[in-house]
Amino acid sequence: MDEVLRDAAFGSSPGADVSRAAAQGTPRQRWLAAVVLGGQGHYAAATALLTELRHTPDPVLASLAASTLASQRRQVGGHAAARRLDGEALARLAGVPPVADDPDCVDAAGALADALTGLAADAIGVGGPARRLLVVAADTVGRLGGTERHRWRSRVRLDWVRAEIDLAAGRPAEALEPAERAVALATAAGAVRHRVKSRMVLAATLANLHDAVSKGRAEALLECDVRHNEALGLHPLVWPCALLLGGMRPDGAQAWLERAKGVLSCVLLRADPAARSLAAASVWVP
Repeated sequence: MDEVLRDAAFGSSPGADVSRAAAQGTPRQRWLAAVVLGGQGHYAAATALLTELRHTPDPVLASLAASTLASQRRQVGGHAAARRLDGEALARLAGVPPVADDPDCVDAAGALADALTGLAADAIGVGGPARRLLVVAADTVGRLGGTERHRWRSRVRLDWVRAEIDLAAGRPAEALEPAERAVALATAAGAVRHRVKSRMVLAATLANLHDAVSKGRAEALLECDVRHNEALGLHPLVWPCALLLGGMRPDGAQAWLERAKGVLSCVLLRADPAARSLAAASVWVP
């Protein structure tokens, strides 16, 4: 079961049915199932698993559960709620050596990188020292050594936030390198969900460069990913892509906005009450 779950969480089958693992798996298998369920937009089911796992005696797994829930809260615009969870994830690792022994970063080193990178991402939404936090996260990952292939997940997440920080600061040209690197790393790892998220970050970067070639490339990426994400069941990535397309095409903006709202409403129907409240209050969510 572990290999099937790994492939669903970090490989080629992000739309897989993980209900059996969610109900009957080991704690680590239930965490992997929660990662998959969150990627599919089944937020209520994922939250139930992650809330339980945050209190497991295993500090690494508890940290991973908290930072995973934080990521899902950010996806609905709940950056302040996510910051509390990422802080919890970091606190759970106090005194735990940052061992790096898992190819997908499901280890103490990966949990530490997730918490630090998450805190940097949270700071983008609520205001704070995002770049300083990212430097700490990058330094932590860098000191772990190993190949890019071995620590791919931590490096991809770092590059997402690097690009997002530069975009938020109005520096799309600087965001281009980490955005393109994230796509390359995720593609090399065979991680479909991470690849499509990386492509979305790259498309947002290209859209902000404002030249015709970059704009055309961004539109092509987004149109492709809207279709593929729907086919894969990755609904949390469909509505941001549609929203970006609406911003790029004034003549069809309303249609893309309605499509984004429609997909988002379906996602929120499968969300827990806290996620729905965060989405309703967020300026980031249509």
